[in-house]
Order: sequence, then structure tokens, then C-alpha cells
Amino acid sequence: MTNFWNDRYSEEEYAYGTAPNAFFKEIIDPLTPGKILVPGAGEGRDAVYAAKLGWEVYAFDLSTEGRKKALQLAEKENVDIHYEIRDAADFPFFDKKFDLVAMIFFHLPPGLRQGFHKKLPDMLNPGGVIIIEAFDPRQINNSSGGPREISLLYTAEMLRSDFPNLTEIINSENETELNEGLYHIGKADVVRYVGKLTDNLIA
Repeated sequence: MTNFWNDRYSEEEYAYGTAPNAFFKEIIDPLTPGKILVPGAGEGRDAVYAAKLGWEVYAFDLSTEGRKKALQLAEKENVDIHYEIRDAADFPFFDKKFDLVAMIFFHLPPGLRQGFHKKLPDMLNPGGVIIIEAFDPRQINNSSGGPREISLLYTAEMLRSDFPNLTEIINSENETELNEGLYHIGKADVVRYVGKLTDNLIA
């Protein structure tokens, strides 16, 4: 998979654009900036947007080409991000706690997904939030992007099971219209999740 993503991100144009994901933007905009972790950060569109809002950004991905373009985007926008080349199988590798973890179209195989998701709440500060947007199994019928392997697609029930100790604020399966760069274009079926470490809802 590393070669796949390096090939995709080696193109001059940004594969999924440079604007943040719409759901991510909707959730992060009203939050007070703190430390954010962006797994599977790709070319950095969400990481850089968070940094522009004043967040201290930590990101990782397998792709060296993705990191290169993310740092170029950060430089263009005059912000700093911490971006490491890492495999989710080796997580945790940051000795920090985060106020927000944002996973946007970061699809993992079932065993790795469960193990990775299980570790995330321990990386949150009190009141910390996890944001996820991912393709759900209905996406197999669409041509707007995402894995073609059903086991890599997520459902609301799957995410509820992965984060039993978080307060569920949003967990819904939605039909949406994507307009993200070259590869996320058109009708899409997604699952959107927001969970919080405490019982207090997002203001």
C-alpha cells in the first residue's frame, strides 16, 4: 500500500485537494485549539487547516510523498506541523496527550482498526474528541473513491463498538456529495462519528 500512496501523491496536483474535508471543518471550527493528532494525514489538507486555526498539529502517514506535499502546503500557508512517517500498527509513538484526533478517510483492515481505535481514548486529554469520516459498505456501488474491499469499509455500529467508553455525539451513516480534488468526486456513502471522553457535549 505504501507504493500505491506514494504513486498517487507523487502527482503534481493534490490528490484530494488542499481544502479541508467539509465534515472535519464543520466540527473543528467552533472548538478551542489545543493539540490535534491526524492519522493518515496524506498530503496534509486537514492538518494544515487545523494549524491555521491555531492547533498544535501532529500527523503521520506511511507515504513519504504525502509528507513532502503536506510540508510544502504548510510552508505555503505559513504554518508548522509535526509530520512523521509511521505505520498505525506501531502506534502509540507520540508521548503526548491530544485534545482532538481526526481520522478522515483513514481506512484500516479489521484487526488493525480495532487495535488502533482501542488505543486512541488513552491518548486523549479529559474532554478530548475523536472525529471520523469514512466510507461505509454502500460506497462499493459508487465511483467517488474509497477502498474496493468491503472489509476496509466502516459502519456506525462498528465505530460504536470500537469506542464504548466515549460519549457518542454523532454517529450516522449519510449520503453526501464529495468534491475533493481528483479522486473524491460525486455521490458518496459515508459514516460520520464524533465521540468525546467526558459526558459534556461539544458547545
